[in-house]
Amino acid sequence: MKAVLDACVLFPTVLREILADVAGAGLFQPVWSQRILDEWRIAAGRQGLSAGVEIALLQDRFPKASVSPSGGAEGLDLPDDADRHVIEAALASGAKTIVTANLRDFPRAPLAALGLQAIHPDEFLREFYLNHPDPVADAVRATETRARNAGGAMSRKELMRRARLPRLAKAMERLAGSDVAMQHYGHKSADR
Repeated sequence: MKAVLDACVLFPTVLREILADVAGAGLFQPVWSQRILDEWRIAAGRQGLSAGVEIALLQDRFPKASVSPSGGAEGLDLPDDADRHVIEAALASGAKTIVTANLRDFPRAPLAALGLQAIHPDEFLREFYLNHPDPVADAVRATETRARNAGGAMSRKELMRRARLPRLAKAMERLAGSDVAMQHYGHKSADR
């Protein structure tokens, strides 16, 4: 499955790293255009950061992710016409999904007419977690480790809050709680 990653999910770092690791595990193929990467670079620059190295690393990791949109979304009634290029990246790549935190900029009806859907990264990752918990949990743990090694000692709850992933965090807590309950129940049964 191919999914276009909008600039707003490539920056901030935590969300991008979780998405990249889930893609690296083979659960989806990421797609972006040069314009999406340029928007990420501009957003980072506004905060006094440079995204050049991170962009290069992501492009090296996923060399087939970049597409060159060539139209196909002309005439769509969008709240922000500047987002048309994201839809065109989906059309150019054959992706059916756009992962974005700006859902109101990608109305359901115009996208559906093109065979596309927009989904929030929290729901996107939660769905993968419910069907393939191990690779998603591994991606979250790896991101926690990278954050800790970079001097960002924070709890998983804080990490997930910063990444704007509350539904994924809740699903992970529930499954972890049910695993603990099952282990506890299993031990009680074995003791009988």
